[in-house]
Amino acid sequence: MSYDTLGPGALDYFPCRYGTSDLLFRGPRRDLTSPYVAFIGGTLTFGKFIEQPFPLKVEHLTGLPSVNFGQVNAGIDVFSKDAVVSDAARKARVAVVEVLGAANLTNRLFTVHARRNDRLMRCTAELLRLYPEIDFTQFNFTRHLLSHLYLADEDRFSVVRRNLQRTWVRKMRSYLKKLDTKTVLLKVAAPDHDLDQNRLIGVKGEPVLVTDAMVDSLHDVVSAIVHVPMEIGGGGFSVSGMGFGELEIEAARAVAPPQVHNAAARALLPVLDRLM
Repeated sequence: MSYDTLGPGALDYFPCRYGTSDLLFRGPRRDLTSPYVAFIGGTLTFGKFIEQPFPLKVEHLTGLPSVNFGQVNAGIDVFSKDAVVSDAARKARVAVVEVLGAANLTNRLFTVHARRNDRLMRCTAELLRLYPEIDFTQFNFTRHLLSHLYLADEDRFSVVRRNLQRTWVRKMRSYLKKLDTKTVLLKVAAPDHDLDQNRLIGVKGEPVLVTDAMVDSLHDVVSAIVHVPMEIGGGGFSVSGMGFGELEIEAARAVAPPQVHNAAARALLPVLDRLM
C-alpha cells in the first residue's frame, strides 16, 4: 500500500514477507535471527492509518525490535494456519497476541476465507435451518451477516452468539498453547460494564462478541493479560494525527486513533520488561 496507489496523505506500510508465508506484513522487515518481540493481531496491531502503531512504539520504549505480524480484519484462523508466524512467535523473547473478535472465524454455522477472515465463504445447513426466511446469498462479509441475524431475531441470535463465543475460546486456547512461549494477551476495548446491552450481545464494539470473562478464562495458558480501556464513540473516532487517502476518511474513523496506540504501548511496557 503506497502513496502512489492511495493518493496524498496515505501511508506507505512498507509491505514485506517472512519465509514461505503467503501473508503480506507491515514493514520495514525485521531480522528474525536477532532477539525480538512478536506482535500477532488484526487491524489494531497492523496499525492501519497509524504512522507509529503500538508495536513500533514498544520497540522505541524497549530498544528491542518489534516484528509486526498484524493482518487487517484478521481472525484467529489466519494465524493458526500459518506456520511461519507461529514459528516466529515461538522464537521471540515474548509474543504479544491481540484479542481478536469472534466474528471472523470458521465455526459450525459458517466458514470464512482462510486468509481474509472477514470474508464469508459458506453458511452451513444448521444456520439455514435456524433462519429459514433469510436469503444468505446477499452476504459477503461476516459483520454484515451477523448484524442482519441480530436484527432479524435477537432470541435466535443468542444461539449464534453462544456458538461463536465457545468456538473463539476453544480456538484461542489451542493457538496460545501451541505457541509455547512467553505470551501476553492484549485486549483493547471498552470495559464490559461500559457497553450498552445491544453492543454486548449484538455485534457492535471491538473485539466483536468477546467479553472480559472470555479473555480471563485463558489466564492459565498465557504469561499475562493486559486490558487497555477504550471509549467507543457513537460517531466514530477522531482522525487527528492519522494518515489516509482522500477516499478513506470513513474507514479511518472506524479504527483506533494514535492515542489508543500510545495507551497500549504504555500498558505493555512494564509487563514486557518483567518477562524479558
